[in-house]
Amino acid sequence: MPLSLEEYVEKLDGRTDLPWPAAPKVDPPKAKPHLEPLPVRGVLWTVYGTLVAVPGGELAWEAKHDFVTDAAVDKTIKEFKMWQSMSRKPGKPSEYMRELMNKALTQLKMAGSGGEKHPEVRAELIWDDIVKKLQQKEYQYDAGTYGPPAEYVKKIAYFYHASIQGAGAYPGAAEVTRMLWGGGKPQGLLADGQSFTPGQLQRCFRKQDPDFDAAAVFPPPLRLISAEFKARKPSDTLFQAAVRAMAAKGLRPSQVLHVGSSLDRDIAPAKKHGFRTALFAGDKGSLAATPDGLKDPATRPDVLLTELTQVLDVFG
Repeated sequence: MPLSLEEYVEKLDGRTDLPWPAAPKVDPPKAKPHLEPLPVRGVLWTVYGTLVAVPGGELAWEAKHDFVTDAAVDKTIKEFKMWQSMSRKPGKPSEYMRELMNKALTQLKMAGSGGEKHPEVRAELIWDDIVKKLQQKEYQYDAGTYGPPAEYVKKIAYFYHASIQGAGAYPGAAEVTRMLWGGGKPQGLLADGQSFTPGQLQRCFRKQDPDFDAAAVFPPPLRLISAEFKARKPSDTLFQAAVRAMAAKGLRPSQVLHVGSSLDRDIAPAKKHGFRTALFAGDKGSLAATPDGLKDPATRPDVLLTELTQVLDVFG
């Protein structure tokens, strides 16, 4: 029976033969919380930079330093046994693979966005392009473990991204989301991310709470992930989908709190679509806010959090 993407993420985490980058250390800014009860009954969370810490506060296609990216590419080539089907060009295997990756990414970015102002590239499509090229040279993989090609490339995408960016849950993330779930509050994800994002979130949360069940706390109908909609924040496409998803739960936007760490990508578009807003100012690495932005009515959040558990005060 092939592993699901979530099962694959869990299995990788249990391996001791692979080096993984560490999650970034949380660096709290000098900020004071601004809290008040709001008439909200549900919450939509940003993932990276709000629930899950990654370098720079968002997913990246390459690491900050080339040697880290090269090491991640080499590790991916070895893990998925790609070398035998790669062209023998002069230079390191990682150089040729990065060339293939960049070419695929560029082509996907240049493909028609359907009028979307903020298009998102699905990471697995980069690897789908590469795997198809390798298969022209008799490349094969273990379908019994990885599943059909469409699922296989998602697992490669996670492996590569996990190799360039360490990830870890912010303090209190598992606790506060589990408490809200236990209190019957609908919760979802409204976030820039990829197909592997829910699985990666669960993996990070289980470091804090071994029994955490992301499918229960964040049910699939309430997971509004940019890769699925081919649109990233602050796209109207993504936020309109969030309005519809919460309406299916009987909630108006004014009854839903959106929590994020960026005024421009999270707070402003959420306010535009009628949501209540909370800025997470708990980490310099992800916080994207200015004093002027905090005063501007278009970007000023309803509340400011310095710790995730302060959300409980907003719900009263």
